[in-house]
Amino acid sequence: MLNVFRGIMLGLAAGGLAACVSPAAKISTELMRYGLDQRQATCVGERLGARLSIGQLRQLAGAARAYSRDDADPGRLTLGDLARASSQIDDPRVPIEVAGAATGCGLVANLLTNL
Repeated sequence: MLNVFRGIMLGLAAGGLAACVSPAAKISTELMRYGLDQRQATCVGERLGARLSIGQLRQLAGAARAYSRDDADPGRLTLGDLARASSQIDDPRVPIEVAGAATGCGLVANLLTNL
């Protein structure tokens, strides 16, 4: 799933999203490609897209990229990986929103098992 966030966030960082595609929709689509079912992906995507600014999403992408460099499986990003990466960001709202998205979307068990 790291490639998911890397791709999403690089697109957001470069301003590569088409005007009709929201960050939430892009995040959701990519999350489904890496294992979350449609309900889970839509929920997480909507929450992160609504609660984080483009700047915060860029920071999250940067943290995820940095996290992946030392990861044994850099092509996969669990929610625990994403939570750990988000905790490296100076903006305290980012890790709170990542944890909140996991909790609010019923994925807290996924988050805890992968921490």
